[in-house]
Amino acid sequence: MIGRVVALLTAAVMMSGCATERSGADFVSMSQKVGPPKEGQARIVVFREKGYGGIGDEGWDVKLDGQPMSDLKTGTYVYADRPAGRHQLSSTAALFPGTTQRDVGVAPGRTYFFLAKPSDRAQSLNAMSAAGGLAGLVVASAVTSGDSNPGPLDFFPMEEGAARAAISDLRLAE
Repeated sequence: MIGRVVALLTAAVMMSGCATERSGADFVSMSQKVGPPKEGQARIVVFREKGYGGIGDEGWDVKLDGQPMSDLKTGTYVYADRPAGRHQLSSTAALFPGTTQRDVGVAPGRTYFFLAKPSDRAQSLNAMSAAGGLAGLVVASAVTSGDSNPGPLDFFPMEEGAARAAISDLRLAE
């Protein structure tokens, strides 16, 4: 019985590890198709690097001004055009005890790139829950409650040249 469960779990892990190729448009193709932001607008792009996405590759919840963008899966990007001015990127996660919020100011005609990564708090909570189960999660929640970012993700602004190189082989999230 235990051997059968181990075999099924191994097969599931192997199959999920292969399912990280995405089919959306690459950034250059998307940019050529939709063109630059309309007059008075800026483009905000959030991306997640390629890598092992874990079993099932759960997409990250990313919102712009409270409006959901597509789930950000491993090796994908999302974008939205917004009027020049102040905007807010945010993220939440099921059963996560906080919300990420990052305010951004954008100028018309420009594209702004943000790399999304798990926050320090998220990494601590994941490590402590893996090591100590529910008790570890409770302890880590208390210990990290004063972190500067209480949410699951960090949004790192990137210079356009470096961002375009990093995003070149990523696909549009669907």
